[in-house]
Amino acid sequence: MAENALTQLRALEWLPASSPLLTRPLLDWLMEEDSMTQRFERHCEKVTVNIVREGFIGPEDAAQEVEFLPQESRYWLREILLCGDGVPWLAGRTIVPESTLIGPEQMLQQLGTRPLGRYLFSSSTLTRDFIEPGQHKALWGRRSRLRLSGKPLLLTELFLPPAPLYQSLLAKGNP
Repeated sequence: MAENALTQLRALEWLPASSPLLTRPLLDWLMEEDSMTQRFERHCEKVTVNIVREGFIGPEDAAQEVEFLPQESRYWLREILLCGDGVPWLAGRTIVPESTLIGPEQMLQQLGTRPLGRYLFSSSTLTRDFIEPGQHKALWGRRSRLRLSGKPLLLTELFLPPAPLYQSLLAKGNP
């Protein structure tokens, strides 16, 4: 399941926030500026992380994501499944330029099973440059360029079918 979810994440097609496909309830989730981990915690007892892949990669493995980051010879990659009560709700892919991993931001390499959102949103130096919604078949996702102390990282998230995003769309009559 993890590899399939990450393949779908990499296949997301990006949409402008003004796309007619993006309903208000959908935008409420996709354009969330606060921690998605915290939002998920309102829908379950416990949010956990399953690490799929973690380590340094070259620019060729970062694909089109490098256009949003400084050109470097190495990037830290973290691919995970974020689970609500043990059920995978979100596939996440974080790409961090090696130059971002200086100073306190070295912690990005040592998160282990701690959700990225818990680390990022505890920092007073966090800013977000953009959120871009995306779609792959019936699944929705988003990507964001975030900055810690002005240093960038790119986070791409794919909401998996059991995610509360889809339940909220059904409850509001939006398939």
